[in-house]
Amino acid sequence: MEPRQKDQARMERGERVSDDAFTEANTGTTAVREGYDFDEAALAQWMVENVDGFAGPLSVEQFKGGQSNPTYQLRTPVRSYVLRRKPPGELLPGAHAVDREARVQQALGAQGFPVATIHGVCTDGAVIGTWFYVMDMVEGRIFWDATFPDVSREERPAYFDAMNQVIAQLHGFEPEAIGLGDYGKPGNYFARQIGRWTRQYQADELAGRNDDLNALVEWLPGNIPEGDATSVVHGDMRCDNMIFHPTEPRVLAVLDWELSTLGHPLADFAYQTMMYRMPPKIVPGLKGADLAALNIPSEADYIAAYCERTGRSEIANFEFYIAFNLFRLAAIFHGIKGRVLRGTAASAQAAERAEAFPLLAKMARESMDACR
Repeated sequence: MEPRQKDQARMERGERVSDDAFTEANTGTTAVREGYDFDEAALAQWMVENVDGFAGPLSVEQFKGGQSNPTYQLRTPVRSYVLRRKPPGELLPGAHAVDREARVQQALGAQGFPVATIHGVCTDGAVIGTWFYVMDMVEGRIFWDATFPDVSREERPAYFDAMNQVIAQLHGFEPEAIGLGDYGKPGNYFARQIGRWTRQYQADELAGRNDDLNALVEWLPGNIPEGDATSVVHGDMRCDNMIFHPTEPRVLAVLDWELSTLGHPLADFAYQTMMYRMPPKIVPGLKGADLAALNIPSEADYIAAYCERTGRSEIANFEFYIAFNLFRLAAIFHGIKGRVLRGTAASAQAAERAEAFPLLAKMARESMDACR
């Protein structure tokens, strides 16, 4: 059996596998991959006209990580930037809205929230072939392994507390007060999200159907908990979507705002907390890790810290929020599978994500069954 097949078999048994290959595959930059290149001279001219202080010459490399919007490092003799663009090729309606990513970061940055500074947004597809935006290159550390293996045992709780603090800070903003009152539809978040991801799942016939996901499509709409709340939500706030200070347990920038909207803060928080239940080969997860030996806070302690920060006594119906997030993540991986089949997937590791889709759908169904 090949090593990757062995890892897949261990994942299916719920065992932990090494993150070394995954980390290496997602860390740093590489030459721009075939099909994702563009007219670099045209980009340089746009930056001369739109980015204060820009001066070439410009060199471009592509980040290894990133499953959806291709991301590039732009280097000049004086400083570096990051470019995020829509992927080339046929896209599903409403997907890859890089202009929204830029807008939410600009609004949050004005409030002191840790995001990269946006230098410009281009909605003229003629420049490099798709819409894009340019932001600061924030120097720091990205952890692709949720056990934070490069951090000392004594310091690990502080890194988890930093993640907890940042998501609680995000949920504390009043959208209207920071210019994001129209960033999404307030209220009824779960029904809208379930409908959205159901439609995207069902629209992508090339990626096929899955019995486990079909069961979630039927069950979720009728089991939404009572009560509602609205905040800005990130939608994908994992440790690998944060840049930490080079030496301190402090988040310098939260990345990848493609799924952000106005939504229910507990859905957003449950997604982050899902790291405790995820196999590390799907996304950075802690399933199979010895939390006590690693000195990582338990899931219960992590939830309690968030509740204290946000003025809650508890989070009722937490298992529904987990089932919902597993469904949503499975639908996202189904979309990655479709992009792989179409040849429009932005990441070299997208094929492995597509292969993981059935396991993720199975986990979603098991979580649904646990709610009954």
